[in-house]
Amino acid sequence: MIYIKRLIFLIFIVSSCQSIGQLKIESRIVNELTEVSAAEIGKDSDILWVIQDAGNSNNLIGLDKNGNIVRNIRITNAKNKDWEDLTCDSQGNIYIGDFGNNKKKRETFKIYKVNYDDLNLNSVTAEIIEFSLPKNKNPEDFESFFIYNNSFYIFSKENKNFIVLKVNNSIGKHVAELHTEYNLSGKNNKITSADISDNGKTVILLNHDKLWEITNFETDDIFSGAITEHKFDHDSQKEGICFKTDSTIIITDERKNSEGGYIYSFNLN
Repeated sequence: MIYIKRLIFLIFIVSSCQSIGQLKIESRIVNELTEVSAAEIGKDSDILWVIQDAGNSNNLIGLDKNGNIVRNIRITNAKNKDWEDLTCDSQGNIYIGDFGNNKKKRETFKIYKVNYDDLNLNSVTAEIIEFSLPKNKNPEDFESFFIYNNSFYIFSKENKNFIVLKVNNSIGKHVAELHTEYNLSGKNNKITSADISDNGKTVILLNHDKLWEITNFETDDIFSGAITEHKFDHDSQKEGICFKTDSTIIITDERKNSEGGYIYSFNLN
């Protein structure tokens, strides 16, 4: 009976193109991708790039607007130790953040760079940015990042006080800089994905049931700006967020049985 109810609910949502809470359902991701953990729209393209979480294949995957796979790029020199987020620079290069650390035992982390010119290939050798933690800093679990002024800003996943690391975008090994420590107001504030608008004026941080919009900050002092909380009125394992336009956001969640596995849109205005 529970299965039938869920099936009816799913058919109703898909056929009516309704919203869930404040989120508009754009499409459902193909069944074989159950643990989508990031989302990024590339340069001059409608392709939505995604990856899957720890233990899945070391592939960068491109989806069309219907959630079907149109690109599937194997990263030949990488292992999906714990891939968590994607970001893109102004040249269209895609970066894969391999910095998940659920057990908090990792002390070194990697970011894989896939060049824009290689995004039509079936397999690529990525360039690698490797970083370690600042001195005397305990290992944390990181699940989100974006690139701004040629540096990565990487957020730890904590309910309360979290840290932001800053790592220079250059190939090779680095020691991360401890950029910020901050505590968002409220409860259940674990950050699972992040992005910055193309104009560099708005930062968004994702949680399972909300996002934070940050504006009017000075240079890279992100939390000096105005912080607005947007509640979705819907709770699922949302792991991917990116800007489609300066005001339209794309969000993905993981699939669990008959629930989740969607591409949503959300308007900041």
